Amino acid sequence: MWRDLLPIGRHPASRGYRRFAWTGVDLECRAWFKEQAEARGLDYEVDRNGNQWAWLGDPAAGDAVVTGSHLDSVPDGGAFDGPLGVVSSFAALDELRGRGADFTKPLAIVNFGDEEGARFGLACVGSRLTGGQLTVEGAHKLTDGEGVSLPGPWRPPADDPDTIGADPERLARIGAFVELHVEQGRALDLSGDRVGIASAIWPHGRWRFDFRGEANHAGTTRLVDRRDPTLSYAETVLAARREAELAGAVATFGKISVEPNGVNAIPSLVRGWLDSRAEDQASLDRVVGGIEKAARAYAAAHGIDLDVVRESFTPVVEFDHALRDELARILGQEREPELKVPVLGTGAGHDAGILSGSIPTAMLFVRNPTGVSHSPAEFAAEDDCVAGVIALADVLEGLACT
Repeated sequence: MWRDLLPIGRHPASRGYRRFAWTGVDLECRAWFKEQAEARGLDYEVDRNGNQWAWLGDPAAGDAVVTGSHLDSVPDGGAFDGPLGVVSSFAALDELRGRGADFTKPLAIVNFGDEEGARFGLACVGSRLTGGQLTVEGAHKLTDGEGVSLPGPWRPPADDPDTIGADPERLARIGAFVELHVEQGRALDLSGDRVGIASAIWPHGRWRFDFRGEANHAGTTRLVDRRDPTLSYAETVLAARREAELAGAVATFGKISVEPNGVNAIPSLVRGWLDSRAEDQASLDRVVGGIEKAARAYAAAHGIDLDVVRESFTPVVEFDHALRDELARILGQEREPELKVPVLGTGAGHDAGILSGSIPTAMLFVRNPTGVSHSPAEFAAEDDCVAGVIALADVLEGLACT
């Protein structure tokens, strides 16, 4: 499975992946998912929000156990973020069938659409729509860099864009969702463990900073006469680093847009997107508040107008304690009594976090020896991936089988 999926969407120069939602490459990934489902005799369907499902058993029976992740990527992302969870889900089902497991609950494998938000600017679109955190009106306002709106690139059920939206009937059928994911950090590498359990996801969000100045000639405009928004933006980037360090948080301006974007023109607009995450809400508020305060001071000093817009936000996610403890119990059965499965928090957002307010969710992490993620250098060793599959199979067996 891994070999089949590996070349899809890989850029020949960067060696990273460009699997953006509802592009031709994404459709290839989705075709791969459908093939894997049908090859195993699973019932395949696409829900009203474009998420793919592969069912073993009758979904209407309720209390289903669901696993899976996503197949899209960030720009020039790695091979493991998302796909490892989907591939491992199919492999875990194969493992359980090899064990002769007797399923007493429906089991589903899911590929959530547009988890990374690389194309339309909002992460976890498929799960947000399903859970009701993204409204139909909000979805129609999302556009990509070419001005194409969601759901324009895909054909919703019955070709009716208004069929997208909250899906409480589907969520009511699910008793637990367990998502396996490569760790985006080095906690497991430092502890020497191959697999860990997630405790919580830090609160995080995205903010857009629009610095508006005045376009002018780069060669004839005196420095004292300039209203150059680049200066305020650059100082704000440095302020973000300072504020994050003070709070023990993270803050990143990872995307920028400049107008008119000419080498010999002073910009009229610099638009920068801030991603910030912290261990708790109070720390995140301090970081973002401090960055905005500094940005407004710098803007005022240079005669620049500034607008700050919060484009998305996810509060702290505490995964279901009972489900988390059950995972720890299941995975702890094969370990020495004094050894416990590590439980760790994360600053990365996931579909399991989005759905945690609607259904019981949990996550398994597979060791990442470098901690690098959202990069072509992202990596997990084969034996650790196999350990993840076995752990996921054990969990699914404990939750869905007698």
